[in-house]
Amino acid sequence: MTSAPADARTLLTGLLRDALARVVPAGSNAPILLDRPKLEQHGDFACNIALLLAKELRGNPRNIAQQLVAALPASPHVEKTEIAGAGFINLFLTNAYKQQVVSRVLAAGDRYGAGTYGQQRKTQVEFVSANPTGPLHVGHGRGAAYGASVVAILAMAGFDVSREYYVNDAGRQMDILALSTWLRYLESGGATLSFPPNAYQGDYVRAMAAQLRSTDDTRFDRVWTDVVAGAADVGSDPEKHLDDLIANAKRLLGKDYDRVHRHALETQLADCRNDLAEFGVTFDQWFSERSLFTSGRVEQAVRDLEQRGHIYLQDGARWFRSSDFGDEKDRVVQRENGQYTYFASDIAYHIDKFGRGYDRVIDVWGADHHGYIPRVKGALAAVGQDPDRLNVALVQFAVLYRNGQKVSMSTRSGEFVTLRELRQEVGNDAARFFYVLRKSDQHLDFDLDLAKSQSNDNPVYYIQYAHARVCSVLEQWGGDENSLRGIDTTPLVSPHETVLLKRLMEFPEIIENAARDLAPHSVAFYLKDLAGEFHSYYNAERFLVDDSALKAARLALALAVRQVLRNGLALLGVTAPEKM
Repeated sequence: MTSAPADARTLLTGLLRDALARVVPAGSNAPILLDRPKLEQHGDFACNIALLLAKELRGNPRNIAQQLVAALPASPHVEKTEIAGAGFINLFLTNAYKQQVVSRVLAAGDRYGAGTYGQQRKTQVEFVSANPTGPLHVGHGRGAAYGASVVAILAMAGFDVSREYYVNDAGRQMDILALSTWLRYLESGGATLSFPPNAYQGDYVRAMAAQLRSTDDTRFDRVWTDVVAGAADVGSDPEKHLDDLIANAKRLLGKDYDRVHRHALETQLADCRNDLAEFGVTFDQWFSERSLFTSGRVEQAVRDLEQRGHIYLQDGARWFRSSDFGDEKDRVVQRENGQYTYFASDIAYHIDKFGRGYDRVIDVWGADHHGYIPRVKGALAAVGQDPDRLNVALVQFAVLYRNGQKVSMSTRSGEFVTLRELRQEVGNDAARFFYVLRKSDQHLDFDLDLAKSQSNDNPVYYIQYAHARVCSVLEQWGGDENSLRGIDTTPLVSPHETVLLKRLMEFPEIIENAARDLAPHSVAFYLKDLAGEFHSYYNAERFLVDDSALKAARLALALAVRQVLRNGLALLGVTAPEKM
């Protein structure tokens, strides 16, 4: 079998470039773009170069296409070319060229699909980063599944990738959680109190309070009248009421407040780590927001902006001139009471990221943070960083449906379905796959009933079943799989086989495009199509035929399909079972 360039686009682009040089000796800036036609009769690839040249050459695009086709160098890998429509050039590869993909897949194994697009550029992906104020819920799960798949795809495409979780361990939300835990602690000791309706309500708060009571006994007990002394009325100003209770807690507990705060933080963070690890999502670094303050990096970031002339004083507060960098208005970085805002710590955090030597930083944010992008990019530009090195991928929260009914979710009220509960109900595989089945910035309705079903309507089941079917065929055969590597694949000429060969050839391109667009859903769609094509093949043809050459070729093709299904599922964090 004659060896050929593994990448069909590279092969055909080179031929077309040679033809273009002959037709336009002076050279042309027209790009050579290759598309995969939707219809088989339109070839394996189509090129619109003749239409792009028509204006430049002041000629008829069909005539230009004819000249290009006539000038194409002969290739043993191109069966024929056709001119269609207004001047599209359709290119057909030979069966022999397509058949070679089987050997390439089997030789590469779990590295089939890997590429050099990333050129080992040092890239950081920061994702999930949920406030550690309660268990992760199904909304956070989508960001976790998406971010983990993006990291895996980028690594497969040749990037040097690092995963980071930004721990929001500073600020008001953590103070509210610490207060909520302390109030439940007082309650467990017999205090009769009115628990604020806007504090954290979940049973996990009672559990943390019970742990405090068991380890520290009465150490944190205080008189209830002192706790509420001077606090705003909860009915007229519930948020001010909370802030006053927090201030009282800090005053009454003194240094012990840090113990309560740390207990709440560490308990929830440990639960988060464990939950994500069980979900197949791990991180190279858990970065503390508080460390930005204790190290002085927030103060330094604001000082740096001020020295560059991007900060002004108004009403006792410091404002960043973010409107100079495309934001809709200027933003406060330090309040009149001297406290820095969340935005100030975000500026310091992103300066720190690039200071660690990353060529590119990818933040995975909830879609409700869309308006936050220009101000963060503006701050980077203001301190001399290239804002284009920061990419923000927006993720819509998933909406969970059970029995056709929307499930309510609110972290403070405690009315939410946790990620752990979701995983226990539908399994990790279904959860990971369903989360990436849509573009990240599109609304996602998570149908529990569909995710649990064992039917062809359930895409993850459908794909895993294709993998299991290959395993079943190979088990029935009972031979040595290694003997199928390098096998003669010339017998693979049926329509089903041709379609599968083309689909296997596409996989490296799918990975590169998914890495470029940060789009795991495109891998999910590809796997669904590949599985569907294999199921059709399985139902139409026999594998264990009497013709030994045909049998070996078909088994090798099935083995290659299994490998690509396994590789793709691994990128999405989904297992590839051998039996269903």
